Amino acid sequence: MKILEYTGLDTSRVKAAYRKVADAIARDDFRAAQVKKLANLGHGKFYRAKLDDADRLLFSLVRHGDEVCALMLEVIANHDYDKSRFLRGATIDEAKIPDIDAAEAIKEAQPVRYLHPERTAIHLLDKPISFDDTQEAIYCQPPPLIVVGSAGSGKTALTLEKLKHAEGEVLYVTHSAYLAQNARDLYYANGFEHAGQEAVFLSYREFVESIRVPTGREANWRDFAGWFARMRQMFKEFDGHQAFEEIRGVIAAGAGGVLSRDDYRVLGVRQSIFPAGQRDKLYDLFEKYRIWLLEAKLYDLNLVAQEWQALAAPRYDFVVIDEVQDITTVQLALVLQTLKKPGYFLLCGDSNQIVHPNFFSWGQVKSLFWRDAQLAERQELRVLTANFRNGLEATRVANRLLKIKQRRFGSIDRESNFLVQAVGGEAGQVALLPDKDGTKRELDQKIRQSTQFAVLVMRDEDKVEARRHFATPLLFSIHEAKGLEYENIVLYRFVSDHRAEFADIVEGVDRADLAADTLDYRRAKDKSDKSLEVYKFFVNALYVALTRAIKNLYVIESDTGHPLFGLLDLAVAGQVKVEAKQSSVEDWQKEARKLELQGKQEQADAIRRTILKQTAVPWPVFDETKIRELLEKVFREQAPGGKHKQHLYEYATCFDEPVLAAWLVQEAKFDTARSFQQQRATLGRKTYVQYFASHFKDILRQCDQHGIEHRLPMNQTPLMTAAAAGNVPLVEALLARGADREAVDHYGWNALHWAMREAFRDPKFARGPFAALYDLVAPASIDVNTGERLVRIDRHLSEYFLFQTLWVLFKSRFTHGQCRRYGAFETQAILDAWPHLPTNVVRPERNKRQHLSSVLARNEIERDYAYNRALFIRVAQGWYQFNPKLSVRRRRGEEALWVPVYTALNLPLINEFAWDSTYEELDLPLLNGPVWDFFGPRIDDYLSMAGLPERTIPLAAERAIARHEAAQHQRLMSQELTIKPRAHKRQKTT
Repeated sequence: MKILEYTGLDTSRVKAAYRKVADAIARDDFRAAQVKKLANLGHGKFYRAKLDDADRLLFSLVRHGDEVCALMLEVIANHDYDKSRFLRGATIDEAKIPDIDAAEAIKEAQPVRYLHPERTAIHLLDKPISFDDTQEAIYCQPPPLIVVGSAGSGKTALTLEKLKHAEGEVLYVTHSAYLAQNARDLYYANGFEHAGQEAVFLSYREFVESIRVPTGREANWRDFAGWFARMRQMFKEFDGHQAFEEIRGVIAAGAGGVLSRDDYRVLGVRQSIFPAGQRDKLYDLFEKYRIWLLEAKLYDLNLVAQEWQALAAPRYDFVVIDEVQDITTVQLALVLQTLKKPGYFLLCGDSNQIVHPNFFSWGQVKSLFWRDAQLAERQELRVLTANFRNGLEATRVANRLLKIKQRRFGSIDRESNFLVQAVGGEAGQVALLPDKDGTKRELDQKIRQSTQFAVLVMRDEDKVEARRHFATPLLFSIHEAKGLEYENIVLYRFVSDHRAEFADIVEGVDRADLAADTLDYRRAKDKSDKSLEVYKFFVNALYVALTRAIKNLYVIESDTGHPLFGLLDLAVAGQVKVEAKQSSVEDWQKEARKLELQGKQEQADAIRRTILKQTAVPWPVFDETKIRELLEKVFREQAPGGKHKQHLYEYATCFDEPVLAAWLVQEAKFDTARSFQQQRATLGRKTYVQYFASHFKDILRQCDQHGIEHRLPMNQTPLMTAAAAGNVPLVEALLARGADREAVDHYGWNALHWAMREAFRDPKFARGPFAALYDLVAPASIDVNTGERLVRIDRHLSEYFLFQTLWVLFKSRFTHGQCRRYGAFETQAILDAWPHLPTNVVRPERNKRQHLSSVLARNEIERDYAYNRALFIRVAQGWYQFNPKLSVRRRRGEEALWVPVYTALNLPLINEFAWDSTYEELDLPLLNGPVWDFFGPRIDDYLSMAGLPERTIPLAAERAIARHEAAQHQRLMSQELTIKPRAHKRQKTT
């Protein structure tokens, strides 16, 4: 078999042994190389070969067509498998690794779409990547770089591999939050690290927030459409979509500032959709738009970008802007303003995919740099023409559309003047079908239960009609479809509902004009013709729709004789074979979660409502509301019977609440709670004992019935519970179905936090399943708002696991005995939690007092440090607590809500179970000693600093405190009665 090598492979220390072993593997002689198969560890199938007595070679197998190749990945020194970058802390017992022969291993080879016929260097993101000649040339080119490429051309993979070589603080930014997060996950897949680099992956909105968080919420098209409908009578002459594009893409989009009315009036004919006679009226609409934004507490990212120019400071050593066609000139200018050195950037995109209103052109992008002649001279613009995603037939039709666009409107610019070549895809089909009820009914019956089919319409308002005929929840407008890809796409009435526009688009174009296999650069004949600006949305929307299909396209139209279809070489299909396999519940769960992450909440909800048909759980869920109800019944109302007390006691053992157990003994006379310390580890797991079993079909069945995020009795999701149980296979199964790593309980704990709690108190758990669990359930980053700006704490940073540790230990600072009365942390508390953690979680150099002290100190709000993230306050020398001004992000799709840190940690509920110095004389059983003193006033302090309501008397303590105060009052009265007669007697004697 052919030998491929990962670009990060270092064999310098074992050259001779490596060459000998590689030659044996190339001969398929796995016995000579002493190859053994490692278990599938969730990151792929790996094999190891023996280099010498101490060192091992890690490799995998890949398949392209009929050719199988061995991909050499890593030399593992001293057979320390737990230090392997790819195995991520997995515990490997060499004596138990099974042998495997080449024939058996070849069957398991991972398929790849493309392999260069000669080059053997392989890049790695989430999967192996082989660059073609054009990609390789760009990869070797120094910045500045502008890369133009179609959908599926590998732009993102190429830019991420380029990014790996940048030093210092680097930024990847793109319009979509989902794409930014996905790029981050690809970048760090397989354990990649760069010691000299700190990489930040942000959506454009998050980038703006990293400078300063705007007030309110970003206004989107739906917000604008609702407002414009109310303004319709005053502006009847305007189409809402075109007005929105003019405001977003022209008036507010310039890098030189918002256009004044006078400047807008005198724009050139190709710089605006609207003729000069309508511009005053359109500017009136823009002024009302700005007023409406303020009243509705919304913001426009263009207007924010204009204001934030004064706040942006040089910060990044290198910047990648992906899908640059989706952002405006002023937005681009703001990003580039944060560069330390001009020219250290890489931009990539495709102007044929513009469906957002921004008037983008590569010429406008270049104009940002022409002021610097030297920089402009060095500028490189490279074009990727290969398409690794779409089928041959879909690519052919998309290319025909590009030819029509160029012939009708001329070339947008020289850079966008290219056709696409499908590489490695299947042939697929593009079928034109008549818009007949029988056709739609038959197609609907086949596709409604499949995650491999999606229906696309031009605009949101077109969905209503489409829903009458198609029951699939995977129904998208073209704005929503950007960034999606499906095996099969149904286009519904794209052309028929917009006959006139597409008739104008093809006017004057005939088939002979489309014969050439290339696009020649040619400007439009009439410079005053603004047709491209008017019709750009329609032709680009169709192009984007065509390129969403990996394999097949089904085009349903009533006007099948429209001239566009003739030019696209599409005739009404005869018998069309549609193969649609019914998807499993698991597939639909995964699809719902993916769409939710992409901000497609409407479709995710539709899946859960119409496909999954999830029902509520039949058991009570003890969330905060339920717990407060129980506290009222047991301690305030003193409800008879033991049921409510038992529920509270089980809650106390699950969440480790010794103060609650003590109150149950004293105030509720529930003597069972005296066994709290002995029953904490057993009774605390009563509600999820089944999650420890190796067989979990019943659990997955419950997920099918109640949803992957259903709540167990103690308000845990299945993923939280599986993580707490250390059940790695179950965690993998739940994640495969789309379980949410960031779902939290009423203390703000997610699945990682539940696993960390076990690792902190159980050395066996820490040294056992926790390494794999951490890799599986740890969120990629933590987003905090310091009061002014977004700070993203990525998983590879020292601050990440420290922050997560304090989050897990926070409650115990108030509910458990401490050596000081600060309700805060010192380094020893952290070191006490970490002694048994695996190296893939905490690297040895980070698990030291000096390092921890420096990380705490450099992120303290008063510290003068360039990269201070302002995470902590110092409450005493060496003692720290979360900065009360922090907020943390809670997500719903691409929407975000900032929650104050002490609200997210639920300090008010913690107060219900915290010990207070005012209880000193109450003599609670199970608790004693001065270590329980002083936490109540500390809670008061923290709530006050955070601007939250002041602390209340815990429900369980009300009666005890009332008795205590009554007794004190009685003592005072007795003293007064004793003092008064004595005073009278002294007075009489005198």
